[in-house]
Amino acid sequence: MNIDHFLKEFQTDLIQIRRKLHRCAELSTLEFETGALIRHYLEQWEISYDFPIAETGIVAKIFGKKPGKTIALRTDMDALPLQENADFSYISKTPGIMHACGHDAHMAIALGAARYFKLCENQCSGCIKIFFQPAEETVGGAKRMIKDGCMENPSVDYVIGLHVAPYLETGEIEIKHGNFYAASDEVAITVNGKGCHGAYPHTGIDAIVLASELICALQTVISRNIPPTEPCVFSLGTIHGGSAHNVIADKVELTGALRTVTPDTRKRVQTLIQQLSKQIPEAFGGQGSAVFTPGYDALINTDALVDLFVETAAPILGREHIHWKSEPGMGVEDFSHFLEKTPGVFYHLGCGNQKKGITAPLHSQDFSLDETCLSLGLHLQIALTETLLKT
Repeated sequence: MNIDHFLKEFQTDLIQIRRKLHRCAELSTLEFETGALIRHYLEQWEISYDFPIAETGIVAKIFGKKPGKTIALRTDMDALPLQENADFSYISKTPGIMHACGHDAHMAIALGAARYFKLCENQCSGCIKIFFQPAEETVGGAKRMIKDGCMENPSVDYVIGLHVAPYLETGEIEIKHGNFYAASDEVAITVNGKGCHGAYPHTGIDAIVLASELICALQTVISRNIPPTEPCVFSLGTIHGGSAHNVIADKVELTGALRTVTPDTRKRVQTLIQQLSKQIPEAFGGQGSAVFTPGYDALINTDALVDLFVETAAPILGREHIHWKSEPGMGVEDFSHFLEKTPGVFYHLGCGNQKKGITAPLHSQDFSLDETCLSLGLHLQIALTETLLKT
Protein backbone atom coordinates (compact mmCIF):
# COMPACT_ATOMS: atom_id res chain seq x y z
CA MET A 1 0.00 0.00 0.00
CA ASN A 2 1.22 3.51 -0.79
CA ILE A 3 1.94 5.38 2.46
CA ASP A 4 1.07 8.81 1.06
CA HIS A 5 -2.29 7.58 -0.22
CA PHE A 6 -3.08 5.96 3.14
CA LEU A 7 -2.14 9.08 5.11
CA LYS A 8 -4.36 11.23 2.93
CA GLU A 9 -7.32 8.85 3.23
CA PHE A 10 -6.85 8.31 6.97
CA GLN A 11 -6.12 11.88 8.05
CA THR A 12 -9.68 12.78 9.09
CA ASP A 13 -10.11 9.49 10.97
CA LEU A 14 -6.77 10.03 12.69
CA ILE A 15 -7.82 13.39 14.07
CA GLN A 16 -11.24 12.11 15.15
CA ILE A 17 -9.66 9.14 16.94
CA ARG A 18 -7.31 11.44 18.81
CA ARG A 19 -10.20 13.70 19.86
CA LYS A 20 -12.27 10.76 21.12
CA LEU A 21 -9.31 9.55 23.17
CA HIS A 22 -8.75 13.08 24.45
CA ARG A 23 -12.30 13.23 25.77
CA CYS A 24 -12.07 10.02 27.79
CA ALA A 25 -8.90 10.90 29.71
CA GLU A 26 -8.24 8.52 32.61
CA LEU A 27 -5.56 8.28 35.29
CA SER A 28 -2.86 5.63 35.56
CA THR A 29 -4.07 2.03 36.07
CA LEU A 30 -7.67 3.20 35.47
CA GLU A 31 -7.61 3.30 31.67
CA PHE A 32 -10.78 1.23 31.30
CA GLU A 33 -12.81 3.38 28.89
CA THR A 34 -9.66 4.26 26.97
CA GLY A 35 -8.85 0.58 26.55
CA ALA A 36 -12.41 -0.22 25.50
CA LEU A 37 -12.22 2.43 22.78
CA ILE A 38 -8.90 1.06 21.53
CA ARG A 39 -10.27 -2.48 21.46
CA HIS A 40 -13.31 -1.23 19.55
CA TYR A 41 -11.11 0.04 16.75
CA LEU A 42 -8.98 -3.10 16.72
CA GLU A 43 -12.07 -5.30 16.47
CA GLN A 44 -13.59 -3.08 13.79
CA TRP A 45 -10.42 -3.49 11.74
CA GLU A 46 -10.21 -7.24 12.51
CA ILE A 47 -6.87 -6.91 14.30
CA SER A 48 -6.10 -9.57 16.90
CA TYR A 49 -4.96 -8.51 20.36
CA ASP A 50 -4.08 -9.79 23.81
CA PHE A 51 -5.98 -8.34 26.77
CA PRO A 52 -5.57 -7.76 29.64
CA ILE A 53 -1.83 -7.13 29.83
CA ALA A 54 -0.78 -5.39 33.04
CA GLU A 55 -4.49 -5.14 33.95
CA THR A 56 -5.53 -2.44 31.45
CA GLY A 57 -2.88 -2.79 28.73
CA ILE A 58 -3.36 -4.24 25.26
CA VAL A 59 -0.98 -5.85 22.76
CA ALA A 60 -2.23 -5.75 19.17
CA LYS A 61 -0.62 -8.11 16.65
CA ILE A 62 -0.52 -7.96 12.86
CA PHE A 63 1.14 -10.93 11.17
CA GLY A 64 2.56 -10.71 7.67
CA LYS A 65 2.19 -13.59 5.26
CA LYS A 66 5.91 -14.37 5.36
CA PRO A 67 8.25 -15.00 8.31
CA GLY A 68 10.47 -12.14 9.42
CA LYS A 69 11.37 -9.73 12.20
CA THR A 70 9.02 -8.65 14.98
CA ILE A 71 8.77 -4.89 15.51
CA ALA A 72 6.98 -3.36 18.49
CA LEU A 73 5.54 0.16 18.57
CA ARG A 74 4.76 1.43 22.04
CA THR A 75 2.20 4.03 23.10
CA ASP A 76 1.18 5.15 26.59
CA MET A 77 -2.46 5.50 27.63
CA ASP A 78 -2.78 7.44 30.89
CA ALA A 79 -3.70 11.07 31.53
CA LEU A 80 -2.87 13.53 34.33
CA PRO A 81 -4.77 15.01 37.31
CA LEU A 82 -5.17 18.51 35.84
CA GLN A 83 -8.22 20.61 35.04
CA GLU A 84 -8.14 21.38 31.33
CA ASN A 85 -8.15 25.07 30.46
CA ALA A 86 -9.62 25.08 26.97
CA ASP A 87 -12.86 25.84 25.14
CA PHE A 88 -12.74 23.50 22.15
CA SER A 89 -15.48 20.91 21.65
CA TYR A 90 -13.51 17.81 22.62
CA ILE A 91 -12.10 18.79 26.02
CA SER A 92 -11.90 16.06 28.64
CA LYS A 93 -15.32 15.04 29.88
CA THR A 94 -13.93 14.18 33.33
CA PRO A 95 -13.33 17.19 35.60
CA GLY A 96 -9.80 17.36 36.95
CA ILE A 97 -8.30 14.88 34.47
CA MET A 98 -6.82 15.69 31.07
CA HIS A 99 -4.35 14.44 28.49
CA ALA A 100 -1.74 17.07 29.35
CA CYS A 101 1.17 14.93 28.13
CA GLY A 102 -0.02 14.05 24.65
CA HIS A 103 -0.70 10.37 25.22
CA ASP A 104 -3.92 10.74 23.24
CA ALA A 105 -1.82 11.71 20.23
CA HIS A 106 0.51 8.77 20.83
CA MET A 107 -2.43 6.35 20.91
CA ALA A 108 -3.99 7.79 17.75
CA ILE A 109 -0.69 7.40 15.90
CA ALA A 110 -0.33 3.82 17.17
CA LEU A 111 -3.86 2.95 16.05
CA GLY A 112 -3.11 4.47 12.66
CA ALA A 113 -0.05 2.25 12.35
CA ALA A 114 -2.12 -0.79 13.28
CA ARG A 115 -4.68 0.12 10.63
CA TYR A 116 -2.01 0.59 7.95
CA PHE A 117 -0.20 -2.68 8.58
CA LYS A 118 -3.46 -4.60 8.74
CA LEU A 119 -4.41 -3.26 5.32
CA CYS A 120 -1.09 -4.35 3.83
CA GLU A 121 -0.55 -7.55 5.81
CA ASN A 122 -0.45 -9.63 2.63
CA GLN A 123 2.62 -7.72 1.49
CA CYS A 124 4.34 -7.72 4.90
CA SER A 125 6.85 -10.11 6.40
CA GLY A 126 7.19 -10.77 10.11
CA CYS A 127 4.99 -9.33 12.85
CA ILE A 128 4.06 -5.85 14.05
CA LYS A 129 3.08 -5.53 17.69
CA ILE A 130 1.47 -2.42 19.15
CA PHE A 131 1.91 -1.97 22.91
CA PHE A 132 -0.91 0.09 24.46
CA GLN A 133 0.75 0.65 27.83
CA PRO A 134 -0.92 1.87 31.03
CA ALA A 135 0.56 3.91 33.86
CA GLU A 136 3.56 5.58 32.24
CA GLU A 137 3.07 8.62 34.48
CA THR A 138 3.14 6.80 37.81
CA VAL A 139 3.93 3.18 38.64
CA GLY A 140 5.59 2.17 35.37
CA GLY A 141 3.35 0.07 33.17
CA ALA A 142 6.26 -0.97 30.94
CA LYS A 143 7.75 -3.32 33.53
CA ARG A 144 4.32 -4.79 34.21
CA MET A 145 3.69 -5.43 30.52
CA ILE A 146 7.09 -7.07 30.14
CA LYS A 147 6.33 -9.27 33.15
CA ASP A 148 3.06 -10.28 31.49
CA GLY A 149 4.90 -11.38 28.35
CA CYS A 150 4.44 -8.57 25.84
CA MET A 151 7.98 -9.06 24.50
CA GLU A 152 7.37 -12.76 23.71
CA ASN A 153 5.24 -14.87 21.36
CA PRO A 154 6.76 -13.80 19.05
CA SER A 155 9.94 -12.37 20.55
CA VAL A 156 10.43 -8.67 19.78
CA ASP A 157 13.51 -7.79 17.71
CA TYR A 158 13.19 -3.98 17.78
CA VAL A 159 11.04 -1.49 19.68
CA ILE A 160 10.07 2.06 18.67
CA GLY A 161 8.74 4.90 20.82
CA LEU A 162 7.99 8.60 20.44
CA HIS A 163 6.80 11.52 22.53
CA VAL A 164 5.25 14.77 21.35
CA ALA A 165 7.23 17.91 22.20
CA PRO A 166 5.55 21.34 22.12
CA TYR A 167 8.87 23.23 22.19
CA LEU A 168 9.50 21.82 18.69
CA GLU A 169 7.45 23.08 15.77
CA THR A 170 5.34 20.55 13.89
CA GLY A 171 7.52 19.18 11.14
CA GLU A 172 10.57 18.85 13.37
CA ILE A 173 11.91 15.97 15.45
CA GLU A 174 14.61 15.58 18.09
CA ILE A 175 16.84 12.54 18.48
CA LYS A 176 19.97 11.49 20.36
CA HIS A 177 22.48 8.68 20.41
CA GLY A 178 22.83 6.82 23.71
CA ASN A 179 21.40 8.38 26.89
CA PHE A 180 18.16 10.18 26.06
CA TYR A 181 16.55 10.39 29.51
CA ALA A 182 17.75 9.97 33.08
CA ALA A 183 17.12 7.29 35.68
CA SER A 184 15.00 8.24 38.70
CA ASP A 185 14.95 7.33 42.37
CA GLU A 186 12.82 8.55 45.24
CA VAL A 187 14.58 9.06 48.55
CA ALA A 188 13.03 9.17 52.03
CA ILE A 189 15.28 10.49 54.81
CA THR A 190 14.41 10.19 58.49
CA VAL A 191 16.22 12.18 61.19
CA ASN A 192 15.59 11.19 64.80
CA GLY A 193 16.49 13.29 67.84
CA LYS A 194 15.01 13.62 71.31
CA GLY A 195 12.02 15.77 72.08
CA CYS A 196 11.82 18.19 74.98
CA HIS A 197 10.34 21.52 76.03
CA GLY A 198 11.55 24.44 73.95
CA ALA A 199 12.56 26.29 77.12
CA TYR A 200 15.07 23.55 77.98
CA PRO A 201 16.71 22.58 74.67
CA HIS A 202 19.78 21.21 76.42
CA THR A 203 17.72 18.27 77.66
CA GLY A 204 16.85 17.08 74.14
CA ILE A 205 18.35 16.60 70.70
CA ASP A 206 16.80 18.97 68.18
CA ALA A 207 15.86 16.99 65.06
CA ILE A 208 15.14 20.20 63.13
CA VAL A 209 18.69 21.46 63.73
CA LEU A 210 20.08 18.06 62.71
CA ALA A 211 17.97 18.09 59.54
CA SER A 212 19.14 21.62 58.74
CA GLU A 213 22.78 20.57 58.99
CA LEU A 214 22.05 17.56 56.83
CA ILE A 215 20.23 19.59 54.17
CA CYS A 216 23.21 21.92 53.80
CA ALA A 217 25.64 19.01 53.62
CA LEU A 218 23.56 17.23 50.97
CA GLN A 219 24.07 20.19 48.63
CA THR A 220 27.71 19.14 48.29
CA VAL A 221 26.96 15.58 47.19
CA ILE A 222 26.68 16.60 43.54
CA SER A 223 28.69 19.82 43.49
CA ARG A 224 31.80 18.39 45.18
CA ASN A 225 31.70 14.71 44.21
CA ILE A 226 30.33 14.42 40.68
CA PRO A 227 32.17 15.91 37.69
CA PRO A 228 30.36 18.97 36.30
CA THR A 229 30.30 17.27 32.90
CA GLU A 230 28.20 14.40 34.31
CA PRO A 231 24.43 15.19 34.33
CA CYS A 232 23.06 14.56 37.81
CA VAL A 233 20.34 16.20 39.92
CA PHE A 234 19.34 15.68 43.55
CA SER A 235 16.45 17.76 44.88
CA LEU A 236 14.65 17.72 48.22
CA GLY A 237 10.96 18.37 47.81
CA THR A 238 9.37 18.03 51.26
CA ILE A 239 10.29 18.47 54.92
CA HIS A 240 8.03 17.62 57.85
CA GLY A 241 8.84 17.90 61.55
CA GLY A 242 7.68 19.25 64.87
CA SER A 243 4.32 19.45 66.58
CA ALA A 244 4.24 22.78 68.44
CA HIS A 245 6.05 26.11 68.46
CA ASN A 246 7.54 25.53 71.91
CA VAL A 247 8.50 21.86 71.62
CA ILE A 248 11.86 20.59 70.37
CA ALA A 249 11.10 18.17 67.54
CA ASP A 250 12.12 14.56 67.99
CA LYS A 251 11.74 13.60 64.31
CA VAL A 252 12.03 15.16 60.86
CA GLU A 253 11.18 13.47 57.55
CA LEU A 254 12.53 14.59 54.19
CA THR A 255 11.71 13.37 50.70
CA GLY A 256 13.49 14.04 47.45
CA ALA A 257 14.32 12.88 43.96
CA LEU A 258 17.56 11.74 42.37
CA ARG A 259 18.15 11.82 38.60
CA THR A 260 21.26 10.25 37.04
CA VAL A 261 22.27 9.01 33.60
CA THR A 262 24.87 6.33 34.39
CA PRO A 263 24.63 3.33 36.74
CA ASP A 264 27.98 4.18 38.42
CA THR A 265 26.90 7.72 39.27
CA ARG A 266 23.52 6.47 40.46
CA LYS A 267 25.16 4.04 42.88
CA ARG A 268 27.80 6.54 44.05
CA VAL A 269 25.32 9.32 44.81
CA GLN A 270 23.01 6.94 46.67
CA THR A 271 25.93 5.79 48.82
CA LEU A 272 26.97 9.37 49.63
CA ILE A 273 23.42 10.39 50.56
CA GLN A 274 23.07 7.33 52.81
CA GLN A 275 26.41 8.05 54.51
CA LEU A 276 25.61 11.72 55.21
CA SER A 277 22.08 10.90 56.36
CA LYS A 278 23.54 8.54 58.95
CA GLN A 279 26.74 10.31 59.98
CA ILE A 280 25.63 13.94 60.37
CA PRO A 281 22.74 13.21 62.78
CA GLU A 282 25.06 10.88 64.73
CA ALA A 283 27.62 13.67 65.08
CA PHE A 284 24.99 15.68 67.00
CA GLY A 285 23.77 12.76 69.09
CA GLY A 286 20.85 11.72 66.92
CA GLN A 287 20.17 9.11 64.28
CA GLY A 288 19.39 9.20 60.60
CA SER A 289 18.78 6.99 57.58
CA ALA A 290 17.99 7.25 53.88
CA VAL A 291 15.91 4.75 51.90
CA PHE A 292 15.77 4.76 48.09
CA THR A 293 12.86 3.56 46.00
CA PRO A 294 13.97 2.87 42.42
CA GLY A 295 11.98 4.55 39.67
CA TYR A 296 12.64 4.27 35.95
CA ASP A 297 16.04 3.36 34.51
CA ALA A 298 17.93 5.61 32.09
CA LEU A 299 16.58 5.52 28.55
CA ILE A 300 19.45 4.54 26.27
CA ASN A 301 18.88 4.51 22.51
CA THR A 302 20.58 1.96 20.27
CA ASP A 303 23.02 4.05 18.24
CA ALA A 304 22.80 2.01 15.05
CA LEU A 305 19.01 2.31 15.06
CA VAL A 306 19.22 6.06 15.69
CA ASP A 307 21.32 6.36 12.54
CA LEU A 308 18.88 4.16 10.62
CA PHE A 309 15.95 6.26 11.83
CA VAL A 310 17.63 9.51 10.79
CA GLU A 311 18.27 8.15 7.30
CA THR A 312 14.64 7.01 7.13
CA ALA A 313 13.27 10.33 8.41
CA ALA A 314 15.44 12.64 6.31
CA PRO A 315 13.52 12.18 3.02
CA ILE A 316 10.23 12.69 4.87
CA LEU A 317 11.15 15.77 6.91
CA GLY A 318 14.23 17.22 5.29
CA ARG A 319 17.49 16.78 7.16
CA GLU A 320 17.40 20.38 8.38
CA HIS A 321 14.33 19.54 10.50
CA ILE A 322 16.09 16.76 12.41
CA HIS A 323 17.58 18.17 15.60
CA TRP A 324 20.23 16.44 17.69
CA LYS A 325 19.65 16.57 21.44
CA SER A 326 22.96 17.73 22.94
CA GLU A 327 22.49 16.42 26.49
CA PRO A 328 20.26 13.79 28.13
CA GLY A 329 16.99 15.11 29.51
CA MET A 330 16.73 14.81 33.28
CA GLY A 331 13.14 13.73 32.95
CA VAL A 332 12.29 10.02 32.86
CA GLU A 333 10.44 7.59 30.58
CA ASP A 334 9.66 3.96 31.32
CA PHE A 335 10.16 3.12 27.65
CA SER A 336 13.67 2.54 29.02
CA HIS A 337 12.60 -0.88 30.29
CA PHE A 338 11.73 -2.05 26.77
CA LEU A 339 15.16 -0.91 25.58
CA GLU A 340 16.77 -3.02 28.29
CA LYS A 341 15.21 -6.07 26.63
CA THR A 342 15.84 -5.36 22.96
CA PRO A 343 17.39 -2.74 20.64
CA GLY A 344 15.25 0.26 19.85
CA VAL A 345 14.89 3.99 19.34
CA PHE A 346 12.95 6.80 21.02
CA TYR A 347 12.51 10.33 19.67
CA HIS A 348 10.61 13.59 20.14
CA LEU A 349 7.94 14.62 17.65
CA GLY A 350 7.31 18.36 17.33
CA CYS A 351 3.71 19.34 18.05
CA GLY A 352 3.99 23.09 18.65
CA ASN A 353 2.85 25.90 16.39
CA GLN A 354 3.80 29.42 17.41
CA LYS A 355 1.63 31.04 14.74
CA LYS A 356 -1.43 29.25 16.15
CA GLY A 357 -0.39 30.03 19.74
CA ILE A 358 0.25 26.36 20.53
CA THR A 359 3.23 26.73 22.85
CA ALA A 360 2.13 25.57 26.32
CA PRO A 361 4.44 22.97 27.90
CA LEU A 362 3.64 19.37 28.71
CA HIS A 363 1.97 18.74 32.08
CA SER A 364 0.21 22.09 31.84
CA GLN A 365 -3.53 22.69 32.00
CA ASP A 366 -3.10 24.82 28.87
CA PHE A 367 -1.32 22.10 26.89
CA SER A 368 -2.60 21.47 23.39
CA LEU A 369 -1.02 20.32 20.15
CA ASP A 370 -1.03 21.04 16.45
CA GLU A 371 -2.98 18.09 15.06
CA THR A 372 -1.04 18.17 11.79
CA CYS A 373 1.75 16.46 13.75
CA LEU A 374 -0.34 13.27 13.87
CA SER A 375 0.06 12.36 10.20
CA LEU A 376 3.75 13.14 10.33
CA GLY A 377 4.26 10.97 13.42
CA LEU A 378 2.29 8.17 11.77
CA HIS A 379 4.37 8.47 8.60
CA LEU A 380 7.62 8.22 10.59
CA GLN A 381 6.42 5.22 12.62
CA ILE A 382 5.30 3.35 9.50
CA ALA A 383 8.45 4.17 7.55
CA LEU A 384 10.81 3.12 10.33
CA THR A 385 8.86 -0.08 10.96
CA GLU A 386 9.00 -1.00 7.29
CA THR A 387 12.72 -0.29 7.24
CA LEU A 388 13.32 -2.49 10.28
CA LEU A 389 11.22 -5.30 8.85
CA LYS A 390 13.67 -5.42 5.96
CA THR A 391 16.83 -5.57 8.09
